[in-house]
Amino acid sequence: MWRHRIRPREDWQRTVTEQGLIFPVTALPDGRSVPYWNESAWYELSLEEVESLEAATEELWAMCVDAAGWMASPGSGIDDARLGLPPGSLDVVRRSLARRDPMLYARFDLVYGADGSVKMLELNGDTPTGLVETGVAQWRWLEDVMPDLDQWNSVHDRLVNAWRRLRNTGAIPESRVHLLYDAPAGGATDDGEAEMTVHYLVDTAVQAGLVAMAHPISEVGWNPDAREFRDAHDQPITTAFKLYPWEDMLGEEFGRHLVEGHEVRPVRWFEPAWKALLSTKALLPVLWQRNPGHRLLLPAHFDEPRDLEQWVAKPLFGREGDNVRIHLADGSEDLARPGPYGAEGWVYQAYAPLPVFDGNHVVLGSWVVDDEAAGMIVRESDSMVTDYFSRVVPHVISDALNPDDAQVMAWLLDRVGPDVPRSGGTSRAT
Repeated sequence: MWRHRIRPREDWQRTVTEQGLIFPVTALPDGRSVPYWNESAWYELSLEEVESLEAATEELWAMCVDAAGWMASPGSGIDDARLGLPPGSLDVVRRSLARRDPMLYARFDLVYGADGSVKMLELNGDTPTGLVETGVAQWRWLEDVMPDLDQWNSVHDRLVNAWRRLRNTGAIPESRVHLLYDAPAGGATDDGEAEMTVHYLVDTAVQAGLVAMAHPISEVGWNPDAREFRDAHDQPITTAFKLYPWEDMLGEEFGRHLVEGHEVRPVRWFEPAWKALLSTKALLPVLWQRNPGHRLLLPAHFDEPRDLEQWVAKPLFGREGDNVRIHLADGSEDLARPGPYGAEGWVYQAYAPLPVFDGNHVVLGSWVVDDEAAGMIVRESDSMVTDYFSRVVPHVISDALNPDDAQVMAWLLDRVGPDVPRSGGTSRAT
């Protein structure tokens, strides 16, 4: 993998904003701003490298699905407290697994070493963002700047196909879905990331033939007579995508209706409740326990570093690098920005140095859509911790020509077939 510098397109901020990426720059605490979408550089990968990353992503995904089934099983010895989840959460998870609730998408954070090794840092299996950056902004950049070359990026097509499959198999009754996002009181949405992501997903759902409606999750109500959730227009919610963490939702009054089984007909949630097990860092030591010594994993433990000489301490529900602490062999520590996490518990993972290109520490975000690897985005940061001030950078497969529409469709049909193993059940757990 190589990093190259390039002149940004003229008026690039307006271009990506019109494409749906509404925050092309990140505001700094001192009032300055830096690019969030960074097209002054691009990363070059070979087709062989992409195929290696794709295979690693799908192998990791299968292990994560297995781990979720095991964590929910009575014999695992894992309970709500161990996972940092509100009481009763695992009961909701088990019901979700028993129904074999299907998933939509997830994103791995991977380290890609100079020797070609791939290591999993973590998985956001519940509320991953970055879809607009991946599926729209970097693809349109490729079309404008290097239209003859290809990119590992089928995110958009796979999302549309996933919604279509869910509609056609009856997983979305009435072909209607609500898409809900977190919005702080008063209507402010911080940088608008959640709302932006959800409105992009609305677009993919509509392209799949669904009727889709988006609004803040705070506008969802409970009708005690009908024993059902209602939307902002007092209409029943039967299927809902929510960009809102399960660990938060299950601990609120809203979520107690799910925990206590008050619904006459349970809402079909995306992401499903079993994905709560794939958004907690508790997944990391479970993966290591289930797959000791695996080449794609880093050693990880609950509560203490044990035999790790260099480690990263991660709160179970930390996001954007908050509260992460790195301990190196010489005793030094690199502290991340302070944050609200940690009371829920900690895991300790072996330290894996990020590759550094021109002073940028690089993490690869690798997407899974409908249980299959779907593409990647590159994230750069100034320090060893990938935080809120990181940047996204496009990539190109330098030895692969941009396929025509017929070839793209052939690939999609080949990989999205009736025999593809699907997540959401316990059959992979032992």
